[in-house]
Amino acid sequence: MRKEFFIVSLFVFLGIAALGQATEGFYWLLLIAVPLFLLGLHDIFQTRQTIKRNFPVIGNFRYLLEAIRPEIQQYFVESNEDGMPFSREKRSVVYQRSKKVTDTIAFGTQNDLYRQGHQWINHSINARHPIREEPRVVIGETRCSKPYSSSRLNISAMSFGALSANAIMALNRGAKLGGFAHNTGEGGVSPHHLKYGGDLIWQIGTGYFGCRTDDGKFDEEKFAKTAQGESIKMIEIKISQGAKPGHGGVLPGSKVTREIADIRGVIPGRTVISPPAHSAFKTPKQLLSFIIKLRKLSGGKPVGIKLCIGRKKEFFAFCKAIVETNEYPDFISIDGAEGGTGAAPLEFANSIGTPLDDGLSFANNAIRGIGFRDQITIIASGKVITGFNIAAKIALGADICQSARGMMFSLGCIQALRCNHNNCPAGIATQDKALEKGLVVEDKFRRVSNFHGQTIKSFLEVIAAAGLQHPKELEPYHLYERISPSESKHFGEIYPFVRDGAFLENEIPESYQMAWELATSEVF
Repeated sequence: MRKEFFIVSLFVFLGIAALGQATEGFYWLLLIAVPLFLLGLHDIFQTRQTIKRNFPVIGNFRYLLEAIRPEIQQYFVESNEDGMPFSREKRSVVYQRSKKVTDTIAFGTQNDLYRQGHQWINHSINARHPIREEPRVVIGETRCSKPYSSSRLNISAMSFGALSANAIMALNRGAKLGGFAHNTGEGGVSPHHLKYGGDLIWQIGTGYFGCRTDDGKFDEEKFAKTAQGESIKMIEIKISQGAKPGHGGVLPGSKVTREIADIRGVIPGRTVISPPAHSAFKTPKQLLSFIIKLRKLSGGKPVGIKLCIGRKKEFFAFCKAIVETNEYPDFISIDGAEGGTGAAPLEFANSIGTPLDDGLSFANNAIRGIGFRDQITIIASGKVITGFNIAAKIALGADICQSARGMMFSLGCIQALRCNHNNCPAGIATQDKALEKGLVVEDKFRRVSNFHGQTIKSFLEVIAAAGLQHPKELEPYHLYERISPSESKHFGEIYPFVRDGAFLENEIPESYQMAWELATSEVF
């Protein structure tokens, strides 16, 4: 759009000049054209607003509409809670926190507190002052020579390829500044991930990008070379992701540049579809052996798995393998079916996989039931935006949360829903260099760090309001959900409660009984 701006400006000035020669009185048009041209120059050379930078002059209408939005919205369009997949209210709080401007609201909540599904945490009369420093979580303390001390909120998996180089660099530099981790996504570790030295969680998907042989199998030597790098803090084996579980990742061919193809080991310009399942293992015990192998090849770094919960029998099969071998992953990331992606078939995004609350509660109960909860860290991802979201997921069993789209909003994402078309106007989910230039790393990385810091601060305020001193005190009974306009239940009533080691003593909730009995450690 910047090149087009100068071409159009030239023709406009030539046109005005020609009209001025032919007809007296048309020079007054310069009074309009010159200010607009100057505005366009300002838009191009400023670095704070990507939309204006990529779409000079016309991009200002977006911010003008934003300024008068309350009046337009109130009478003509949607409420603050109607936008999908994220409401305007949720997007706005990210923008505000990333810019460190006022993030409070006036005149009370606009939510319907009596609608089914509304969640809340009850406060305490004995509310406490929030603790000042974030309590971190040490992952891999029992079996790793290089355990990792993690923030309670990290950047969820987003690959270079799905995201632009500038977006990756801004995220990683923000993670470096804020002291939290950046998940690479399954697309491999690129130079953009490494430029600023932020902590990385290297995700290994079914395509083994960055550690694959020519025929797409796992390559130990390539893996070890990258995994032992200083920036790599943990390894995550991606079994499935929430937005398209059982499908494999999709990177449209329009995004597969020569650079991305070289990093991934694929053909430029051709759509990349990761296999739906791994070739390095087929059974629960083989998966545990693969985890042990990666831990050793990485030099003793934490290794875990990521999955969206599907058939409970298969997760129980993995649990039984843990019990029989006394081997286990250092962490398990639970991705909810409401999770995001750059490209997914509608059927998979809408109708496949378990939502996060259900999957998280189940996974926590399963690990607790076999007596390994203290050894395995649980990470949750799926529409985590606010401090309340973090508290709610921890109450359901998570230790740590991850956010992808929240971090994208902090970069300036406007939820244009163009991630799969390579023409993201914010320069984030694109490989179009003209659009990518609009995203200025020097400005955006601070916003990523700000969003993280302000959200953690909000999270600590939430648990203090509940009368708690530490996140580990959060329990399911702290979290309530509206069942009907006149009835609510805490999550301890909604989901089964399993005590430590209960499954080993044959104390299994009725809803889990059949799946547990069918599960075997020899096959998923």
